[in-house]
Amino acid sequence: MDTLICNITAVTMDERMQVLFGAFIGIQDGKIVYLGKTAPEEKPDVIIDGTGMVAIPGLVNCHTHLTNTALRSYLDETGRVDTLKTLLEKEAKLDEESAKACATLGIAECLRFGVPSVSHLGVFPKAVAQAAAESGIKANVAMACYRFIDENEEFDFETDPVCRLLQDAADTWHNHDNGRIRVDAGIYAEYTGNYKLWEALSDYSREKGLSMQLHLSETAEEAEDCEERTGLTQTELLNCHRLFSQGATATGCVNLTEQDRAILAKRKVSCVVTPAADAKAGRKSADISSLVKSGLNVVLGTGGAAEAGNCDLFQVMRQAAYQQRKMADAPEAMPAAAPLMMATVCGARAQLRSEETGMLKVGMDADLALVDFSAPHLIPCHNVLSSLVFSVQGADVAMTMVRGKVLYQNGKFPTLDIAGAVKTITEHTIPRLFAESK
Repeated sequence: MDTLICNITAVTMDERMQVLFGAFIGIQDGKIVYLGKTAPEEKPDVIIDGTGMVAIPGLVNCHTHLTNTALRSYLDETGRVDTLKTLLEKEAKLDEESAKACATLGIAECLRFGVPSVSHLGVFPKAVAQAAAESGIKANVAMACYRFIDENEEFDFETDPVCRLLQDAADTWHNHDNGRIRVDAGIYAEYTGNYKLWEALSDYSREKGLSMQLHLSETAEEAEDCEERTGLTQTELLNCHRLFSQGATATGCVNLTEQDRAILAKRKVSCVVTPAADAKAGRKSADISSLVKSGLNVVLGTGGAAEAGNCDLFQVMRQAAYQQRKMADAPEAMPAAAPLMMATVCGARAQLRSEETGMLKVGMDADLALVDFSAPHLIPCHNVLSSLVFSVQGADVAMTMVRGKVLYQNGKFPTLDIAGAVKTITEHTIPRLFAESK
């Protein structure tokens, strides 16, 4: 046995929702091989003392933009239209070096907050995939294709420069390291493309076995605009052009009709809710209860640093619970187990990783986080699940492990060059993004 975590409180998130006190977790070749309340007979190479700690399955951040780390807080206090316009203009100024440095810093933040698996939607997918590969984190990396193609314009998916970025990334990185890195197809949103792009992406994703990432129905304005232009909702329009044929993770899902929810459920689309980023932007967030009642897999995401301020998924879980309880005027509207489920089991399902992560269970990858419950704000602990949702902060994570390898522990990131990334962002990226246009 490679590693044994001893005397730990294990929140398994398994089918029985077991919480094991004084537990032992044995790890061999990146897998959980032992989980029980008595010590295994086999001697481990390394022992980790879990006294005062809670082990949880690593959280799954199903929506972020790792490359906009350099714009953290820059777009605060601006209107939504101005924010998106500025964001896209700034991201267009990035280069591969900047994108990798930004992704490295974003990955460090995820690991710091107990996230071994992250979904990125944005630009420079090869640079992001390379940063993820070097770090050891699991990542679903999608190129946010946005192409305003005139109906009379010739469009060739094979040679289009934006679509080539996706193809190159998929050829190089899809299923890298036994699937640790996955490449997804993607669009930014319905209003940043048209049917030629959507149908080509659908055909390509089906041919290559890729999933899809996108923003969908985030605001009432975009939903109304689509219906005025086309007579269809965004969901109906994209479905007509086969965008959901391979499944998808759709972020937002705020202004869906009953028919929209039925379409997405039939297409096995996971709905990503970003309540913290939504609240920060002063916009409505999706009604989680209505999505779940429609049979949809509902998961959580932070959004990027530019939108959310940070990638603390514990904060997102808390915000999700607050939001649903406030909407229903009842605390029982969302018990603590629900956001934990969305951030683990359901998140793994959305990333097509259910067989490998999302639970502490023998046979699963050793993707886990240790949370230090010795901090004053976590004492006493009468209910572990409630404390994880309503009291824990991302900074309480003491260790994050992916496939049995420690990628963050007590302020140190053994696989990441944080200083190098900060230097690149400070000396190269920021001047590049904010240089005056000639």
